[in-house]
Amino acid sequence: MTGVPASAAGGHHRPAPAVRTAGLWNIANVLTMVRLLLVPAFVMLLMHGDGYDPAWRSFAWAAFAIAMITDLFDGHLARQYDLVTDFGKIADPIADKAIMGAALICLSVLDDLPWWVTGVILFRELGITLMRFWVIRHGVIPASRGGKLKTLAQGTAVGMYVLMLNGPLATFRWWVMAVAVVLTVVTGLDYVRQAVVLRRAGLAEARAVQAQERARTAAEAQTVRDGEPSGSTAEVRGGEPAGSAARTERRSASEARDDGDSVR
Repeated sequence: MTGVPASAAGGHHRPAPAVRTAGLWNIANVLTMVRLLLVPAFVMLLMHGDGYDPAWRSFAWAAFAIAMITDLFDGHLARQYDLVTDFGKIADPIADKAIMGAALICLSVLDDLPWWVTGVILFRELGITLMRFWVIRHGVIPASRGGKLKTLAQGTAVGMYVLMLNGPLATFRWWVMAVAVVLTVVTGLDYVRQAVVLRRAGLAEARAVQAQERARTAAEAQTVRDGEPSGSTAEVRGGEPAGSAARTERRSASEARDDGDSVR
């Protein structure tokens, strides 16, 4: 052994492994695309004919169920297998809002669901989405357990309204929708509270950082001023301080007078 590193001795240097990036065509994005394509298919199936055909409503329910199931898996797969992409970040929430919004609006058009229910749910979903963008520079509002329960309740209730149910099941679906609306409002208010707290914390942190920067700048400026010499000691005459030059001139004048006395 010579003790010389392999790179210095002409050995081969092994390159660092490249970081693998997820491509567009991965399973998570494909599921999101399928959910987007199911939106127009679901609307056509639900609104076929007069919109009250039990068979077509069953087909529409199947499309809606598939869309909701893909919503459960695409995000999990993206996080589990590092398949998160910019496309998925944008398309996934759009697909979620699209399938739910289409179902609510179609059911209200068919007079199966009151318009105020559709308005409350859509207002909450769109408002929370905009609020997330409002506070995104201060942090991310995590998905809460209540939000997940809200999504489950909404999907279950809307799916039951898509089907042509009668009797006790029709009454039961009304209560499921009532629970979904309550969870929608409660979780929406909680998201607003979290957004306000997050924004205030972010602004307070930004002000603290600015105050530290100003204090450091002032301290540096004071240090520079303290290190500068005063004007009385900075004056130089002939390479010597001004006071030394004056004393030299006085000594020369005194010697000149003494010389003159000796001559006289």
